Amino acid sequence: MSVAERIEELVNAGMQVERFALENESHMHSGPATESHFKLVLVSPDFAGKRLVQRHQLVYGLVAELMQNPIHALALHLHTPEEWQQRNGEVPESPNCMGGSKADKG
Repeated sequence: MSVAERIEELVNAGMQVERFALENESHMHSGPATESHFKLVLVSPDFAGKRLVQRHQLVYGLVAELMQNPIHALALHLHTPEEWQQRNGEVPESPNCMGGSKADKG
């Protein structure tokens, strides 16, 4: 099972999901990893009444077994159905990696 499939499985098992869009952004980062950097857009009624940090804690708790290894970075865009509708489905683009590779240090 791929890392992306495992993320989807864990999230769907742990909460109500109305929209799940996971993008592998590993190609935008330095290093050889192929499944280490992801962007997740998640819409759930479970986020209602929760502050942003609480939403992040909920999702990170669901995927905790994958954090640090193999996942190095997980960008989260978490919305209630009402918030998602107000955003018209717009998700910000992720920035390109600016380096940070150990090989760049000298």
